[in-house]
Amino acid sequence: MARESISKIAYKTLQQSKSLAGFAHKQISSRLMNFILPDSKLENFDIDKDLLIQIQNSMDNLREEDWNDAEKNIYPKKLLFDEPWLRYLTQYPKIWLDMPNTWDRRRKQNFDDLPKSIDKDNYPQYYLRNFHHQTDGYLSDFSASIYDLQVEILFNGSADSMRRRIIKPIKEGLEIFSDRKKSSLKILDVATGSGRTLKQLRAAFPKEKITGIDLSDSYLKEASRYISDLDGDLIQLIKGNAEELPFENDSFQCISCVYLFHELPRTIRAKVLNEFFRVLEPGGILVLADSIQISDSPDFTSVMENFYKSFHEPFYCDYIKEDIDSKIEDVGFKDVKSNSFFMTKVWSAVK
Repeated sequence: MARESISKIAYKTLQQSKSLAGFAHKQISSRLMNFILPDSKLENFDIDKDLLIQIQNSMDNLREEDWNDAEKNIYPKKLLFDEPWLRYLTQYPKIWLDMPNTWDRRRKQNFDDLPKSIDKDNYPQYYLRNFHHQTDGYLSDFSASIYDLQVEILFNGSADSMRRRIIKPIKEGLEIFSDRKKSSLKILDVATGSGRTLKQLRAAFPKEKITGIDLSDSYLKEASRYISDLDGDLIQLIKGNAEELPFENDSFQCISCVYLFHELPRTIRAKVLNEFFRVLEPGGILVLADSIQISDSPDFTSVMENFYKSFHEPFYCDYIKEDIDSKIEDVGFKDVKSNSFFMTKVWSAVK
């Protein structure tokens, strides 16, 4: 058996360390908050040994896929070690300081505890809530500043590895435009959030034009700070709603969208897919990444059910049961493909 390289050992060690750190944080914080603010309505979720082994195997497979894609130059290997440690170091105390507020909101089922300063008329009703019980929902600078670290903790350090699953199908999809200059190709990242996906896209696509769109001013400001020093052309950031994208028909050769669909009502998911179809050029590639579903990961059903019970995710239960493949086809897309990696499912489709 061939010996693993030093780089691969370093990568696996980093990932395992992040996983242990995320698990330890959740264990300690849950026990502490249950002691300070006990609530009999919040049931403990015990994972049996067999399911735990399946989860660990799935995570190991994700890491192997991540490493192999970097080895094949699908994206730079430096991305595997790109961790904003200083940023996370400043964020982590904020998470602990905010935890009593989050826990109390969860106990009281208070889902509309939002900043008084926001103009609610500027946002759709389904957006005006504290997703994950997080302070201010997606509508404050504070929320935006700690979001990435919260997601890393939630997924035990695997969030970036799962996000990177969109890069390979994007690269394969853009091959149809290989006769064009790369600088003429345009990629749109919808619900771009705090910019973590944008940074990975820029590393993999250094010459293409990249645009990020999001509904939150605060998250766009955070994304602007985060991507300000990236090499390559400036990434354009735009405020907008995925239901009504502010772009002409056939404007982009690629659309990516990460972790948006499970936070949309079913009727809105359909509207967003129609918008994706409209602004994509014929032959263009759509790549979606979101939570796994019951159809592709039945063994993880209890994990999915616990997610929407423990967090405020009002549309998640419907999402994990919906046939997204058929919905994508109904809009007019073809060559619909899907695959699952740990807790994330990735779809690709061609207009």
